[in-house]
Amino acid sequence: MIPTLQRPRGPLMIATCGLLVLAACEEPLDFDLRGLGGGFTTAEAAQNATVDRPQPDDRGVISYPNYQVAVAKRGDTLQDVATRVGLPVAELARFNGVETDVPLRNGEIIALPRRVSEPSPSTGAVGTGPIQPSSVDVTTLAGNAIDNAQPTPVATTPATAPLPQTGQEPIRHRVERGETAFTIARLYQVPAKSLAEWNGLGADFAVREGQFLLIPVARVAAPDRNAAPADNSTTAPGAGTPTPLPPSSAKPLPEDDTANPPAATPDPDKPVADVGQASAPAQSGDMSLPVQGTIIRDYAKGRNEGIDIQAAPGTAVSAAAGGTVAAITKSAEGVPIIVVRHPDNLLTVYANVTDVTVAKGDTVSRGQAMAKLRDTDDTAYVHFEVRDGFDSVNPNPFFE
Repeated sequence: MIPTLQRPRGPLMIATCGLLVLAACEEPLDFDLRGLGGGFTTAEAAQNATVDRPQPDDRGVISYPNYQVAVAKRGDTLQDVATRVGLPVAELARFNGVETDVPLRNGEIIALPRRVSEPSPSTGAVGTGPIQPSSVDVTTLAGNAIDNAQPTPVATTPATAPLPQTGQEPIRHRVERGETAFTIARLYQVPAKSLAEWNGLGADFAVREGQFLLIPVARVAAPDRNAAPADNSTTAPGAGTPTPLPPSSAKPLPEDDTANPPAATPDPDKPVADVGQASAPAQSGDMSLPVQGTIIRDYAKGRNEGIDIQAAPGTAVSAAAGGTVAAITKSAEGVPIIVVRHPDNLLTVYANVTDVTVAKGDTVSRGQAMAKLRDTDDTAYVHFEVRDGFDSVNPNPFFE
């Protein structure tokens, strides 16, 4: 029995085999196993069209009912943003996990820990207050105004002021350790390019732990002009709605030949199954633990795509089963990741390692050392995944 210790930790989304299929592409490296073998990548996982990000006021502030953000300008540091919005720079730094003197990218989103004065015409905004969903039917409003208008003498009136911005409040996501722009885009089913444009990400799509990202708002699709019209048939007032005919009125139901099913004849040569004993998984024992240690975080589909095994720093990390090294890449923090391909379309992933001793294309055997456990400021552990094709599966049934 392998001891398991539950330990709270932000989800570690593994950056893996994108190197195999994206080496020749111009797009940034998409660390996602679904790119293996010519399959689709996370960069193309979501094709929902999104609206443009709202325009900030002169301070860079975009205000929503539940939070506010500031948009950095080219050459800004956090001190410049803090000066414009009127908040202490140390407070902004703690809230966003960034140093005060780090140069910010043009268009980078800085989350505000508390509300500042609302945008208004005096700050360069077209309206006052947070961006709100549009609740006015402009067409109906204009039609009613025309119908109710009375003949009046012609008079010169000032130009109509522009309407204030309206829109849906986007989700604000805080980046956790191991997440990338691509895994976040896949999580919310938005294009990674839109995520980058909304948040001023660089050409490498890099994000940092603790950074706040605005999730782009999906554009509402126009109604399908070619769609079949709805059944608008009506009845006279008081006549009621006609009762639809059941399908059996046009086609009789088949005869019920299940009333007297034939008795099952037992096979004397077939042993009786013991329903009280659970059968062992078909693939049980096919793999060994890559590190002898304690599982500090177990598999949870959608939250942790593998298991985290704690051991002493420098412990050898071994191949769980025989196979071929499919890729050696790095996470967003530059930490090596090893991916091994096995028969039956299985892949194993080894992350948070160092001192890699194998190369892409090498054949490895079960138990062969491939790297060492990285010495970190926190707990030393290896993140291990088993993938059946593109999908993660629970690694535990594969162990002896």
